[in-house]
Amino acid sequence: MAKLIICNICLFVFVLKQEVNENSLKRLNGYLENLQKPGFRSFKPTQLTFYVREREPNSSNVQEPFSASGFRAVSFTLHTRDLLSTVLDILNSCSLSTEHIQSLNVNSQPHKEAKSTVNRPIKWDKTYYSFTGFKDPEEELEQAQRVETTLLSWLDYNEASAVKKLKKSLPLRKELERLKIELSHELQLSDIRWQRSWGIAHRCSQLHSLGRLVQQRPEILENVKGRTVVFTDRSGMSAAGHIMLGTMDVHHHWTKIFERLPNYYKLQKRLLLLEDRISQLLGGIQVIYIEELQPLFTLEEYFETLNSFYNKLRDSRLPFHPRSLRGLQMILESDRYAPSLHELGHFMIPTVCDPAALQWFIFAKAQEARENLKRKEEMMITEKELINTSTERFSLDRLYKDPSVSSAQMIDCCKRLLEESLPYLQGMHLCISHFYSVLQDGDLCIPWNWKN
Repeated sequence: MAKLIICNICLFVFVLKQEVNENSLKRLNGYLENLQKPGFRSFKPTQLTFYVREREPNSSNVQEPFSASGFRAVSFTLHTRDLLSTVLDILNSCSLSTEHIQSLNVNSQPHKEAKSTVNRPIKWDKTYYSFTGFKDPEEELEQAQRVETTLLSWLDYNEASAVKKLKKSLPLRKELERLKIELSHELQLSDIRWQRSWGIAHRCSQLHSLGRLVQQRPEILENVKGRTVVFTDRSGMSAAGHIMLGTMDVHHHWTKIFERLPNYYKLQKRLLLLEDRISQLLGGIQVIYIEELQPLFTLEEYFETLNSFYNKLRDSRLPFHPRSLRGLQMILESDRYAPSLHELGHFMIPTVCDPAALQWFIFAKAQEARENLKRKEEMMITEKELINTSTERFSLDRLYKDPSVSSAQMIDCCKRLLEESLPYLQGMHLCISHFYSVLQDGDLCIPWNWKN
């Protein structure tokens, strides 16, 4: 039993470290891309943390935390403004060799000088090229350096790597689908989801853990029928009513969550009643919670937020006509101080908003909100149609988007994709995001505003 617990703990620690590394790699990728953008001058210092394997005790003066798991945490801040210095800083911070980089630096010195002299004895004035019609070598070099990554060039360069990773992941993908279907059927779940983009192997491991718990304690899982299970950073029940299983928690914590489900369901009924009371005080406007746009609240946290807002509204006695705002929607936000209207049609209301200011704002924006909601429905239909058309046109195995990509951005991206001929995408998994990347299981990520 002790060995099993230790194995589970080691697995969860490894997953956490890999997630930290993946997040740091994404931020590093963005920093390096900005370094290469022409005319980019605004650099915000970026602090990164990586877990690297221990090879031997570090004799340097830098104090780095070591662990018994075979990894050490390395933290550093990026603030350099050129690519070479940044790479050198990263390698030095991780105690990695920089000899090959230094040799490249030495070899590149003549090329740096060539940029100013273009390897010729005479440097002509710009007017010479304007008058003669000859091409300016310096200008051509600058234009070549300013060229941004294009979709076709990136796909051409990364297709082989993505195909290799995808083929390698196929057995695990089938295993993941099998486990998900079996557990959903056995527990009669509505769905199984993941909050983060963990790799296929990690997702399989999490489902295997849930499967073992089902075998060991089947009686505690009788109350999950019709629910959605979400693997995330913390355990409990979410504001949306989903059962959250923390990936860093052991079976003991998951067991407690399942045992507490009856109490969660009672609290959820109280929460729904509270939403109805707020709606009545605000003329019938519907209080909603949008997982993609709002922080991940637990049920208890969200109930306290609603309760505080309700008490403030009740004491203010705003004169809203009953059902005058039916059909409109609102979400509560704790990090805002002024109300606003989202492009998707819902009101974003701060929990600390002045009731009088709230009343004026809702009345002033009600018609615009209705128009935005209607446009949202149309956009969602269009988005779904374009995703289906693009999937069929390029013979994609899957086309999806990052939650941070809006429907308008997805529509624009798909329309432009359909104008291209992209044989590289056949059989691939394509994610529309904000950056270029090949994920560890072969999914291709491209920015929604890709260049052609």
